[in-house]
Amino acid sequence: MLLNDKVCLITGAASLRGIGRATAKLFAQHGATVVILDLDAGQAEEAARSLGEGHVGLACNVTDKAACEAAAAEVVSRLSRIDVLINNAGITQPLKFMEIEPGNYDAVLDVNLRGTLYMSQAVVPQMRKQHSGSIVCMSSVSAQRGGGIFGGPHYSAAKGGVLGLGKAMARELGPDSVRVNSVTPGLIQTDITAGKLTDELKVEIAKGIPLGRLGVADDVAKACLFLASDLSSYITGAVIDVNGGMLIH
Repeated sequence: MLLNDKVCLITGAASLRGIGRATAKLFAQHGATVVILDLDAGQAEEAARSLGEGHVGLACNVTDKAACEAAAAEVVSRLSRIDVLINNAGITQPLKFMEIEPGNYDAVLDVNLRGTLYMSQAVVPQMRKQHSGSIVCMSSVSAQRGGGIFGGPHYSAAKGGVLGLGKAMARELGPDSVRVNSVTPGLIQTDITAGKLTDELKVEIAKGIPLGRLGVADDVAKACLFLASDLSSYITGAVIDVNGGMLIH
């Protein structure tokens, strides 16, 4: 088991078919104590209970800096440490460039980019005390290829910002033995894509993917497991593509 005795926080992990929940399940299977952070306390607690005994669910709005700090403090109070943060919380909107209004831009940038900043800032003091930690930032192939999946240009901008932020964090936090890496999923079948992809469309999309299929949440969860574990102890500032070859660069 790769995460024995590690306390792992995952934001946006209450959704049943999401990347966050799949990551939480895999981490629990590898011995981690998982803390699920989501907007709704009841849903976060239910998701934590579904993993078995000893896991924690807390309410946290990642766009609220004080809420992030309070959640991190609660985790340290209960579990004494924070070893891993998966910045998974995110939203998307299928808008064209000229359709993006100020409110759309603010909402997408706030959750995807500001949330990554605030939650990371909240856990870093404890990681510095421990002189160890791993932070994984969830970006997207949309940041690399300029959209064209589900999210609009503002989603691409937000996820591109996540990549830059993650690399800058890796450079600054390396001396504290805190590693920061990013994952860029391709087209993954989750609650976000459910109902939007017909079987015919899935077949058509898969023809353009070298591995011949759409991704599933577990594909991304496994990349997160690698980056969270000591298997990647000399990796920081990296970007791991999980897209089946949809984008090769």
